[in-house]
Amino acid sequence: MQLRYAIFGESHGPAIGVVVENLPAGIPVEMDFIRRELNRRRARAGGLSTTRLEGDEPEILSGVFEGKTTGTPLCAIIRNENTRSQDYERTRHLARPSHADYTGYLRYQGFADYRGGGHFSGRLTAPLVFAGALAKLCLARQGVTIGGHILRIGSETDTPFDPVTVSPALLEEVAARDFAVVDPAAGERMKELIQKARMEQTSVGGIIQCAILGMPGGAGAPDQDSVEGVIARHVFGVPAVKGLEFGLGFGFGTAYGHEVNDSMRMENGRVVTDTNHNGGILGGITNGMPILFQAAVKPTPSISRPQQTVDLSTMEDATLEIHGRHDPCILTRATVVLEAAAALAALEVLS
Repeated sequence: MQLRYAIFGESHGPAIGVVVENLPAGIPVEMDFIRRELNRRRARAGGLSTTRLEGDEPEILSGVFEGKTTGTPLCAIIRNENTRSQDYERTRHLARPSHADYTGYLRYQGFADYRGGGHFSGRLTAPLVFAGALAKLCLARQGVTIGGHILRIGSETDTPFDPVTVSPALLEEVAARDFAVVDPAAGERMKELIQKARMEQTSVGGIIQCAILGMPGGAGAPDQDSVEGVIARHVFGVPAVKGLEFGLGFGFGTAYGHEVNDSMRMENGRVVTDTNHNGGILGGITNGMPILFQAAVKPTPSISRPQQTVDLSTMEDATLEIHGRHDPCILTRATVVLEAAAALAALEVLS
């Protein structure tokens, strides 16, 4: 049966949460691992993220008995504890540029919770990370490992994963770091750039690279059920993602075939490729090589500079000045979020 999940709640409501259906029964729910994943997403002091600090302790309401999944719908909540809803009262009718305020207003006819972005807030990625942690626990039993790093913030770039030899050990090493990069020196330069954006009352975007290791060849399907399509559906569920490419991605558009074809050979009784420009997927189906993708994450729309907008209560032009607690760059917290989306997609492909 196909894995399904639904995220619910609002940024300033009593709690946010997720319902996951069709998880395999009997999977040990390792709470220490789940808490570690949630902690990777949490904001931290120091000017690199929002000053809204939450405990993010999950409460499992159903679907787990005696420490293992039952196979029935699993529901968990994470309570909101550090809200300041008054920050949003002054601007409740002013659509924040590049946020979902206006589209949410159209979709829900003005009845959506506006506080902190409501259901459109990045706060809703916490239950996504919880669901992704469950998926990672399921995948680990099948020998599948998932990890990512900040490939780029603004003009600063980290060392990319080697598309052929990236290892589970490297993914774990990066996940254990406070700043998810392969090269710590690149991470320090990224931090300086984020601080500069904060001081200039703006924000900065970047690119996250993810790897899925251990996927068997032959998983997936052509057409609408392609592995790329399934991953894209999950990854684009993260609101800040605006671009996605697999392997060499858009680099194929300026290349010649002899430069980017992945030559094949036998190794220890299995077919492998010398390069991995296609990111482990051909014809929508896995070929047994590492799956690699890059996701472009836009700059945080909430910035302190005055911006031109519209007052939705009067439908007149207006000027917006945002006050409150916002991230100058969400990539410091988004790597584990993209990993969670990838894990849920991989589990669906293997279901």
